[in-house]
Amino acid sequence: MRKTAAWPLACIYAILIVYASLYPFDNWRFQGIAPWAFLTAPLPQYWTGFDVLSNVLGYAPFGFLLALALHRTHRLKPAIVLATLAAAGLSFCMESMQMFLPVRVPSNLDMALNVGGACIGAVVARGLAWVGLMARWSRFRDRWFVPEASGALALLALWPLALLFPAPVPFGLGQVFERLETTLTDWLQDTPWLEWWPVREVELEPLLPVTEMLCVALGLLLPCLLIYGVVRRWQQRLAVAGIWLVLGLLASALSAALTYGPAHAWGWVSGEVLAGVVLALVMAGVLLWSPARLCWVLALAALMLQLSLLNDASADVYFAMTLQTWEQGRFIRFHGLIQWLGWLWPYALLIYLVRCLSVSNPLNRT
Repeated sequence: MRKTAAWPLACIYAILIVYASLYPFDNWRFQGIAPWAFLTAPLPQYWTGFDVLSNVLGYAPFGFLLALALHRTHRLKPAIVLATLAAAGLSFCMESMQMFLPVRVPSNLDMALNVGGACIGAVVARGLAWVGLMARWSRFRDRWFVPEASGALALLALWPLALLFPAPVPFGLGQVFERLETTLTDWLQDTPWLEWWPVREVELEPLLPVTEMLCVALGLLLPCLLIYGVVRRWQQRLAVAGIWLVLGLLASALSAALTYGPAHAWGWVSGEVLAGVVLALVMAGVLLWSPARLCWVLALAALMLQLSLLNDASADVYFAMTLQTWEQGRFIRFHGLIQWLGWLWPYALLIYLVRCLSVSNPLNRT
């Protein structure tokens, strides 16, 4: 067996499918109809090209990642069949559960398109393996990355996506305390447990400019340290870190363009942000030759410091207006997926770093 980042990415993508299929998760009810009744229902009379494309493309990456994972770890010849069957099972469960949601309509056509999309993705993955591209990637990975790099590669692949959802501070992922506190307080209203909820004596205040600069620097330094822990040589570290920093900047620019329009794609680059970027580049350059285990330790310390600073501060009024643009506008289905990535990515990184530092034989000591 060979470890691959395709397994965690396939699992994460399956979770995203569940979220997109069952959103908004409220007003569940039973209609007195069997959940699988949609299978024998007549085909929908009204459908659009967008519906077809979204259903096919929605499951194609899942089939691709699952077939790729099966091929790289078990060398299974029926990887296409297994990936398609897994997608069929997932789609059947999602369509059946939509029977209990008033705003969702289960459809046999949707399920057929989902299965077809997954099959196309699996065929593409098998085709890439057949022409030798997977073998070339394996040789490239062996030259550039340590063997136990699958978890880090999965986290790195998700980092630019997590940046697409607007954050109170650029590259400041994981600021959840204020919103979590508000949500729990709303849930506990009119219950005796509300009196047990601890009340803060001091209200949260926005970040100071120097603190914002530090959070930006730490947010950019984290993927660099993650890369340093799994990439073999310093020249390779420099190349991969440079590419990922550019991807992070472009993802943040795309987020601003989606929110405020293309003319404001770089409007988030204030003086504090620019200073934070420069500070991150300096620190990344200084640590370029550091041993992998030292990179894990520094990444864990930087992550804890950034989360502490971000969650001890409140978001400003302009950020609240930005969230309304996403949550009530054209991003109503899209925003939740990316928002959860932005919330949970730092905590997934925290678990990964703790696991790496707790093992007796670290991934790479050089």
